[in-house]
Amino acid sequence: MTRRTLVVAALLLVPALAWPRVGTAQGFKAAKFSIGGDGGTDYLTAEPGTGRVFVSRGTHVMVLDGTTGKVLGDIPDTPRVHGIALAPKSGRGFITNGGDSTVTMFDLKTLAVIKKIPVATGGLDGIMYEDFSDRIILTNHSRPIGTAVALDARTGDIVGTAQLEDNSPEGAASDGKGKMFVNNEGTSTMQVLDVKTMKVLASWPLAPCEGPTGIAYDRATNRIFVGCGKTSVVVNPVTGKIVATIANGDGVDALGWDPVEKLIYIPAGRDSNVTVVHEDARDKYSVVATVATMRGAKTISVDPLKHVAYLFQPEYGPAPAPAPGAPPPQPGARPPRGPVIGAYFFAISH
Repeated sequence: MTRRTLVVAALLLVPALAWPRVGTAQGFKAAKFSIGGDGGTDYLTAEPGTGRVFVSRGTHVMVLDGTTGKVLGDIPDTPRVHGIALAPKSGRGFITNGGDSTVTMFDLKTLAVIKKIPVATGGLDGIMYEDFSDRIILTNHSRPIGTAVALDARTGDIVGTAQLEDNSPEGAASDGKGKMFVNNEGTSTMQVLDVKTMKVLASWPLAPCEGPTGIAYDRATNRIFVGCGKTSVVVNPVTGKIVATIANGDGVDALGWDPVEKLIYIPAGRDSNVTVVHEDARDKYSVVATVATMRGAKTISVDPLKHVAYLFQPEYGPAPAPAPGAPPPQPGARPPRGPVIGAYFFAISH
């Protein structure tokens, strides 16, 4: 069956933004945009149906037009920003700032900052909107143990906190009925929480998954998709059992899900690609494409109404030479980065 093209962004770019497509596989293509701007990145979030994409940039959040790559706005003062969540019922957006342990609450229409909310647990990282309770859920790399913190999406008030079993919780997803599921990267487990009480109900091992990060919940088939390095897994949320595995690339830090087209997008920053998986039936999945992106592009967000998956990644120049007499880097430490010399935004469609 011929797949219709949902985005022809490469044809709409102005010359200053235009870049060639960098990947085409089985009808899927990635349009690449050079958008400029300062700062690294972590997560990005697509606003369903509007075409706007919120992109973390180290100390600020850029708002992009997903069709053209044009910068539509900017939200400042977000030190060491990680993620963005959108609460459609209240018309609010929320941003996790690891640098000053605050959440920026802003107006979705105007992008004006409403207030900054201090979060005493620290370690702010992941963030999601939970529609059953109309809450914003933070998953924090707190010390000595990770936490999940709930905010009222209308007021920004902290209304609940849970202690987790690992100090590196990553993605969270909701069943829309009162339960929430959190991936713990360090222990390769998933914990189940009651959304209203923030009480931990269960903990499940995710082997053969290692280092679970991204997560999505398919409410139609009652399955949880967990993004992991090289082998992602599908979990039965009733029993906690692994019911399927999916081979993908290495360096996964998020996962995208299109519930209408039944497509899972698994980005691999080390392998510079996105594995696209179709849910053929409950517990049956097939890889339909591997789309090239660029090294480091490891987070992703899907617009479930426009059916487009977005990624963003800066390009770094050479790292500065170490100072004379400087101690050698610690084993396993991340290599130093040079300055940002480019910033690229991808839109995957088919």
